[in-house]
Order: sequence, then C-alpha cells, then structure tokens
Amino acid sequence: MENLIVTPIIYKDGAVSILDQTKLPNEIVYIDLETVEDVYNGIKQLKVRGAPAIGIAGAYGLFIVARNSKVNTIEQLLTEIKLQGDYLISSRPTAVNLEWGIKRIINKLSKISFQSLNEIVNFTLKEAQLIQKEDEETCFKIGELGATLLSNADNVLTHCNAGSIATAKYGTALSPIYYLKDKGKNIHVYADETRPLLQGARLTVWELMKAGVEVTLITDNMAGFVMAKKNIDAVIVGADRITANGDVANKIGTYSIAILAKEHKIPFYVAAPLSTFDLSIDNGNLINIEERDKNEVIFIGGKQIAPKEVDVYNPAFDVTPSKYITAIITEKGIITPPFSQNIKKHFD
Repeated sequence: MENLIVTPIIYKDGAVSILDQTKLPNEIVYIDLETVEDVYNGIKQLKVRGAPAIGIAGAYGLFIVARNSKVNTIEQLLTEIKLQGDYLISSRPTAVNLEWGIKRIINKLSKISFQSLNEIVNFTLKEAQLIQKEDEETCFKIGELGATLLSNADNVLTHCNAGSIATAKYGTALSPIYYLKDKGKNIHVYADETRPLLQGARLTVWELMKAGVEVTLITDNMAGFVMAKKNIDAVIVGADRITANGDVANKIGTYSIAILAKEHKIPFYVAAPLSTFDLSIDNGNLINIEERDKNEVIFIGGKQIAPKEVDVYNPAFDVTPSKYITAIITEKGIITPPFSQNIKKHFD
C-alpha cells in the first residue's frame, strides 16, 4: 500500500514540487514551486488542493519567500514573510488549514531572536517539513480511529477527494478505507463525481483504483438513489473548516448528501485533523465561502456545455449543519454530539 499512495508535495535538495492535480488522471506531472507567486497560483488554480495539502504548501511558501528574499535585515525579512503569508492566505479563504499553517510559522518566528537571515530560512524550512510530517502521522491516526466506525461496512459513499493527494499522506476520509484494506478488509466505495471540477471522478477514483480499492463512479445526482438501492452502510467526507458548534464547510454538494443520508438513516461521518477546526467561528453561517470563476461550470475539460453569457453561481463549498453529522473523526479521537460541548474537550 505504501508505494501505491502518491505524495502531493515533495521537498528535495532545496526544491519544492507539487503534483499538478489538474492533469490527473491522464498525466502524473510534478511542477517546481520557485517563487511565492508559483505557490499562490498553484493553490488558487487547484494544482495542489485539499485543506491539509494547501496548508503544507502554504508553509513551504514561507520558506520560498525567506529563501528568495533580497532584504538586508532580520526585521525586514520577518515583515516580508508576514505580508507574503497574508497574500498566500488570500488564495483560498475557506479552507482553514492554509491560514493555520502560515500563522503557526509566523507566530513562532515572532518569538525567536534570530542572529542571521539564514537562520530564518532554515527555520521556515524545518517548520514546513514538520507540518508535513505531523499531517502524515495525523492522517494515519484518523485512518486507525475511523476504521473502528467502518469495520462492518461493505459499501460507503464519499464526495470530492479527501485522499492521499489532499494531504501529506493517506488522506482523511479515505484513510480508514486504506487502513482497513491493509488489515485485509475490502470496502466498496461509491464516489460522487463532484461537479463542477470533478475531483471525485478525476482524483478519488484514480487513487482508489491505484490502491486496489473497489470503486464505482456515480454522478452527484445519483447519490440519493444509490443510498436507497445499493445498501450504503456509511457516508464519509473530509472538511475544509469546522466551526465551534460542529458545522462543517466542505466541497459543494456535501450538504445535500448529508440530508439524503439522514433521510435514509445512514451514518454521516466527517474526517478531519484538529487543524481544520476554527473555534473562533461559532457556526457555519459565519464561514467565508469562496466563489470561483463561472467558466468552471460553463466548460468541462475545455468543452463548452452552456451559453457563455449565462449567469453562473459557483460557490466552491457549502456548509453542513452539525445536526446532520453522526461523528467527526480526528487524530485525537472521535467526536460525537453534543458537538459544541465535546469539541471543546479536544482543545482544553
């Protein structure tokens, strides 16, 4: 299984490269990130995507800023890193891990007395590598804990891509499935195609097939019928931001699936690291939802499918109220309702 899981972000010999996920499943292409603009565009254009993965990419972005800087003083470099950190955060405002990873490094930088510019460069690199390593360990733990909920499941449904290429390794929603496969249990996955950018069809199906997991692709509007007819035992998805009361922002379409799961009495699980929680936000109504370009809806694979002049509403995410969620799987434990009370226990 280890060699079947693809790494989305690689640091080697001073170079940071990302798997260009816009090329999948047709090509496996890694591109180098040489400037902060490369990092911003890589995140904005979804070349690297998935909340944990863009958090890692943002962290390496600060290293690239420090390495490329032409300033002369430590104070100037710290100021530049903070400004460029804000620039990177603006690339995708909904997924909290990006902001979390960047602010974690900036906060640490502010508490250390550096003696040279090179020390700052080395520090940002080590912190980015640490965030990547921690995420890998976190995702494995989510898989181990999530497996206890899916141990009797034969068929599960998932939406978007919360697999190994959306994280440092293993994934969040797909990690329990990989974990159980390693233990000899096979789970059949129904993967929503996930319009408009087809992350389920292009990415989830691709990586599950690569890992030898049985998977069936369905269009998004088939989910309810599949729940009614195909003995779905559980739904499991990732998350981009989770509020203090347990409301979850995830890829557009998640909310509809949660309602359908409730109607069909199917448990609806969310798998996410604690870094995806934003306790500064009380509920999902306060989450800033990213809206993306209309052409993502008007075109599929470069082919126009609607009139160019049509008005398009294209939110990248929706919010699933906590009342539809059975449990949230984190690296520190499984959180069940009442979420407002039980989430706090994991941060005490």
